[in-house]
Amino acid sequence: MAKKVKKKELGAGIAALLRNIETEPPEQQKELVRELTHTVASIPVEAIEVNPFQPRNDFDEESLQELAESIRVHGLIQPITVRRMAEGQYQLISGERRWRASKLAGLETIPAYVRLANDQEMLEMALVENIQREDLNAIEVAITFQRLIDECSLTHESLSQRVGKKRSTVTNFLRLLKLPPDIQKGLKEGRISMGHARALLGVEDFAVQSALYREIITEGLSVRETERRVQAFNQPQRPRARKPSLPDAYLQVQEQLRSRLGAKVQLKRTPKGRGQIVIPFADDDDLNRLLDLLEEDRNNPS
Repeated sequence: MAKKVKKKELGAGIAALLRNIETEPPEQQKELVRELTHTVASIPVEAIEVNPFQPRNDFDEESLQELAESIRVHGLIQPITVRRMAEGQYQLISGERRWRASKLAGLETIPAYVRLANDQEMLEMALVENIQREDLNAIEVAITFQRLIDECSLTHESLSQRVGKKRSTVTNFLRLLKLPPDIQKGLKEGRISMGHARALLGVEDFAVQSALYREIITEGLSVRETERRVQAFNQPQRPRARKPSLPDAYLQVQEQLRSRLGAKVQLKRTPKGRGQIVIPFADDDDLNRLLDLLEEDRNNPS
C-alpha cells in the first residue's frame, strides 16, 4: 500500500502517487486514485496552464483584484483542481478565477487537487463546475446545459443528476435558448427576469414575444402582468353570440313603427315573452316630433 502523503511532502507526494498509479497493478490503482482524490498538493502557480475547455472567458478585473487582496490577507481557502500534463506541468480543470487572483496576489504556489482526467472528462468537469458559480446569469446556465448535452452526450435526466437539479429545472433553462436573440440579451443583461422570460415562452410567435418584451421594458411590467398579457393573447376571440331573431310578426311591427316614426325603432323580446320598444331620438326637437306623432296616433286610432 502506498505511504500516506504528509503535508510537508505534498508536491513530491503527488508526483509519486501519479507515477505509482501508472505502474501499480490494477487492484492497487483504485486505492491510489482514492488517496490522490483527497490529497491537496502545493503546485507552483507558473506550472499551471488554463483549461482549453473552460466555458468562461471573461473575468471582471475589479472582482479579481478584490479576490487577490483577500488571498493576500487570508490565503486561498478553496483549492483549485488540475490534471497533470507533462512532467511538472498541470492544466486547470476548475478554479481559473482563483488561480488568476492568486497570481495577482503574488503567490508562488497554490493548493490544488490533482485529478486523472481525459479531454472528455475535463470538459464535463469544467462545465459542471462552471454552472455551480453564483454569478452566472440564466442564459449562461442554459448554454452550459446545452453544451453538456451536445458535447458530453448527456440526456436531460443524466444532466440533472450531474448538476444536482430537478429535471424540470434543467428543461426550463434549456427552453430559454428558444427565445429571440434580443430577449436572450435582455435576460443576460438583467433587463428582464427569469420569470419574465418563462412567461414569454408561453407565446410561440417570435414577433409577438419581441413586442411583449418591449412592453416589459417600456412599461415596467411585473411577471404577473406579463403572464396576464400572454394569456390574453393566447385566449381565442370568442365569436359574438348571434342575437336571436325576432318572430316574423314582431319584425313586421318593428318595420311599421320605423316607417311611421321615421326612427330606427327596435323591438326587444325575451324568451319568456317580455320585451320593450326602443325609440332613439337625435335631440329635443326630434323628441318633440316623435311625441307629436304618438299623440296624433293616440287621438286618431285606426
